[in-house]
Amino acid sequence: MRIETELRFDFDDVLIRPKRSVAPSRASIELKREYRYQTTPSEKGWAGIPIIASNFDTVGTMRMATTLHEWNMLTCLHKYYPLEELVAFFTNNPASHSTFYTLGIRDEDFDKFRAFVERMGKCPRLLCVDAANGYTKFFVDRVKQVRAMCPQATIMAGNVATPEMVQELLIEGRVDIVKVGIGPGSVCTTRTMTGVGYPQLSAIIECADAAHGNKGHICADGGCRVPGDAAKAFGAGADFVMLGGMLAGTDECEGEWVIADGKKKSLRFYGMSSREAQEKHLGGVKDYCAAEGKSVEVMYKGPVAGVLQDVTGGLRSACAYVGANRLKDLFKCCTFVRCTSTHNTVYD
Repeated sequence: MRIETELRFDFDDVLIRPKRSVAPSRASIELKREYRYQTTPSEKGWAGIPIIASNFDTVGTMRMATTLHEWNMLTCLHKYYPLEELVAFFTNNPASHSTFYTLGIRDEDFDKFRAFVERMGKCPRLLCVDAANGYTKFFVDRVKQVRAMCPQATIMAGNVATPEMVQELLIEGRVDIVKVGIGPGSVCTTRTMTGVGYPQLSAIIECADAAHGNKGHICADGGCRVPGDAAKAFGAGADFVMLGGMLAGTDECEGEWVIADGKKKSLRFYGMSSREAQEKHLGGVKDYCAAEGKSVEVMYKGPVAGVLQDVTGGLRSACAYVGANRLKDLFKCCTFVRCTSTHNTVYD
């Protein structure tokens, strides 16, 4: 046993320090980014606003994917859609060009994915291999299987929260994007149930450094409760930011709505390791497991466009405050001020 004494930080522990600048108006700040990936020298890549809807079964929906495609953003479909619906969506919907097919690491998930590829005659352009614990050898081996099956796909895999596993997935798994976050989500209880986790802002900083040194990218997954948290994630070095709870409760979501006077009042939103999710999709919580998620009621927010307007507006303002002409430059211009101590500290 040992204790690491160096301070690590979550989003609430810091603020972004404003700087004098000659930045233009917020309207002229460029949020679009272009990415090329290391795994093949082909035309593979993506350009857009690097926000990704999370693969919660309430949020990672086909309707969400259609709307976010119009915003030049990305969506991870949840992994419980039936095969027939997935084939139809990826065959007929132009939004599939900005949509990740998500699979878990169970044999059933891999078998369904293999059947999907056989039906389509090709792999999807974007793939997400998703597991709560990305530290196991089994997870890495499954990622390798997916890469061998789909050598030309853009693959995102996770979740992890430390540099050594980012390097493992990039080098051994040959993924393009590593999903970073253990326990920070609004409906995740991993930290309270297991005591395991890593403060999300520090995880992003450390994992981004490891990824960029290996020509890879990271997606910050979890912990963003307000637009300013997304700005902090990009300022810390994230290439993509995944949103779940912030998008929950919008019209594009699926699930159990509470209706009052004929109108949507709230949505039942739950973690994918919660008891509710495991009972819905896996037949219940196994006797050797504990639920690591909770269920909450999220008030109705209207169309997701309203949330996306807040997020993009917040990002443009954050860039303007620190003199970044592009979202891509926010990391280079960002200085964090620690605000959870009586002695505020500046971190460049």
